[in-house]
Amino acid sequence: MDDIVKAAMAKWPQVPNCHGWLALDRRGDWYMRDERTQAAGPFPQVKGSRILHEKLLAFIHRNYAADESGAWHFQNGPQRVYVTLEAAPFVWRVERASDVWRVTTDSGHTAEIRSIWLDEAGRLFLDTELGFGLVHTLDMGLAAQAVEQGDWVPQTLDFAQMPARFGYVLQPASGGG
Repeated sequence: MDDIVKAAMAKWPQVPNCHGWLALDRRGDWYMRDERTQAAGPFPQVKGSRILHEKLLAFIHRNYAADESGAWHFQNGPQRVYVTLEAAPFVWRVERASDVWRVTTDSGHTAEIRSIWLDEAGRLFLDTELGFGLVHTLDMGLAAQAVEQGDWVPQTLDFAQMPARFGYVLQPASGGG
């Protein structure tokens, strides 16, 4: 977490949490969802404005974490902005280098895979020490190679069971997360 964020939290400890205004889709894109967007429908049917500003995205990545209930949020100064997730808290990018499979977050953090999961829609998820996430659609060809070669052996699990099993919340509620 950024030092400036820690200082703001100490200076203004009672700032209310924010819900519904920030979302992460299945491709790792971040969206701002103002009141009009929220009124138009739920995420991801109505996404909102895609965040493209590189410095803002970097700030979000540095200050992105889960609370004790598994609700992911962006600590924006003293305010905790809870994130609506389309699928999972992370979207993994896959690379193969020197016969080693490597997975990274969209912010470039490398992770060690603990387990591999396939849902009923054929989506591939990875549980890592950083958290649980979906393999990016552009990297499914590489992921399929890892599975076909026997390097990755996915287990099956219905998507509806994944949040509870891996301890994350898709849509944090205003009262609880």
